[in-house]
Amino acid sequence: MIKSKLWIVDDEESIREICKSALEDSFIIETFPNGSEALLALNSDKPDLIITDIKMPGLSGLDLLEKVSEKYPGLPTIVITAHSDIDNALSAYKGGAFEYLSKPFDVDKIRSLALKALNQPDPAITLKKSNITTQSSKIIGQAQSLQNLFRAIGKISNSDITVLIRGESGTGKELIAQAVHDNSKRNIEPFVAINVAAIPHDLLESELFGHEKGAFTGAQAQRIGRFEQAQGGTLFLDEIGDMHPELQTRLLRVLSSQEFYRVGGHRPIKSDVRIIAATNQSIEDLITTGKFREDLYHRLNVFKLVLPPLRERKEDIELLIIYFLKKYAAELNTEDKKLDNITLQYLIEFNWPGNIRQLENICRYLIVMSASPIITIDDLPDDIFQNNQEANITNPKNNWKSGLQQHIREEMSLDKDILKKIGAEIEKLLIEESLIATDGVKSEAAKLLGWGRNTLARKAKKDYSNN
Repeated sequence: MIKSKLWIVDDEESIREICKSALEDSFIIETFPNGSEALLALNSDKPDLIITDIKMPGLSGLDLLEKVSEKYPGLPTIVITAHSDIDNALSAYKGGAFEYLSKPFDVDKIRSLALKALNQPDPAITLKKSNITTQSSKIIGQAQSLQNLFRAIGKISNSDITVLIRGESGTGKELIAQAVHDNSKRNIEPFVAINVAAIPHDLLESELFGHEKGAFTGAQAQRIGRFEQAQGGTLFLDEIGDMHPELQTRLLRVLSSQEFYRVGGHRPIKSDVRIIAATNQSIEDLITTGKFREDLYHRLNVFKLVLPPLRERKEDIELLIIYFLKKYAAELNTEDKKLDNITLQYLIEFNWPGNIRQLENICRYLIVMSASPIITIDDLPDDIFQNNQEANITNPKNNWKSGLQQHIREEMSLDKDILKKIGAEIEKLLIEESLIATDGVKSEAAKLLGWGRNTLARKAKKDYSNN
């Protein structure tokens, strides 16, 4: 059997070698350290598959993808990247990528994807490049569950399929809905969002469908509803589980007939709207208790996107903290700030009942309230410590003494000269933290400790391992 030709393009030699080792049994492989060399080789040769990194010096993987798509529209490409955000993922799909993988990736996964890419029935159709420009959505994360979400959004971006987003409050359901719209063929038309739970039932019908003048007491003029405002674009129905059964029936009729009437109206209005719904409730439980129509659920649940809670994305918490701290420092025109290691670890282990919304609010609070560029555990708002028991973590703000006591007990059983040893350890920590707090300015660090600069310099050079 003749092997297919595979090109691997990555500026990291280790990645090229990993991919080559995983795939050389199934492919004839050629590697390139940058996109420019691969593009040059494309003038005289054509592979059956390309695996490329996104971020490379010179010609990026996305630029290479664009050139490849222009020259060979049906040539499948797998994009890999260490920069895990939805903008990279969606840009890859818009450029015609067959699949998108974040580093580090499983070698078995890339092998199966490479073989799958060459078995597409009509790659010239399935990989056709879109003319839509990917919008910046500010959804970032490296968790595998989020990467799966990015891929799903990329694959449905060019369809009008109805989407149901499920996730806890604060996980970013509207951001995901906006991303689906921004990367769809409807992106030049309006994205209209409405929170069903925030509007009383007797007003919601008019809010959604509009009303004619005189339709009811107080209707002094014709009103255009959200369906008409979103014409040609996307209507996002947040907290759909709270919709009254009567309105569920009317929404089902609109989804079935693609037309609706304003309240008090007699002329049907054609509806050209993509529906994205979201809920933080169990729709299945609502159906069981008779609070939600099963037929409407099946109409909405054509494609399901599930947002993981932040406590299941702990690897993303540091990334999100850095992003939000930079964002609000820029917005408030103040200096950049960062967390010390103890505070960062505490926030990583925190349970985050309010999810990303809660994390964002805390980062905004810290930018405003923290006096130092280094944020410590003392700077955190008091209410974040109220979840300690539920989160099964200890507040280091109140527990440093017990931790030190435990350390002393352990050392006493091993070392008789405990005072000298523990004193040296504490002195070393004080020096390190004072230098961190003052960005390495020794004169300022010495003032914090009540020492002279020479004393600090002498002690900083001391070998504490001999104590």
